[in-house]
Amino acid sequence: MKSERPFQTGFAAISAIFLLVVLAALGAFMVSISSSQQLSSAQDVQGSRAYWAAQAGLEWALASLAVTPTACPTPPSPFMVEGFTLAMTCTASTFDEAGATVLIYSVTSKASAGGSPGGLGYVERSLSVAKEI
Repeated sequence: MKSERPFQTGFAAISAIFLLVVLAALGAFMVSISSSQQLSSAQDVQGSRAYWAAQAGLEWALASLAVTPTACPTPPSPFMVEGFTLAMTCTASTFDEAGATVLIYSVTSKASAGGSPGGLGYVERSLSVAKEI
């Protein structure tokens, strides 16, 4: 006697393949989210390091002005702090205040690292200060 098979054979294989594809897509999505969060965290840390490198540049300039208050300090070339390149600008301005001449220095320190602007790992922070002498 010949046994007849129902027409529903193979449906379990199709549903299993569908579930595997959906689970693989979810796994790929989770990996991409995890890697973007890790990159964002690393950029936050680099941004903080750049801020403190720029702060170190300002402190160096203020200390130089304390030693030689008659001229803008000239930074060494290249001016590097913990892997960050510092660019310093200093301008001196004189003002007459109640008959006395006041000298004000405006100092800007910019710390950058990671290649060129717009690059994936590029980070830059800039700080400014004005000092009256």
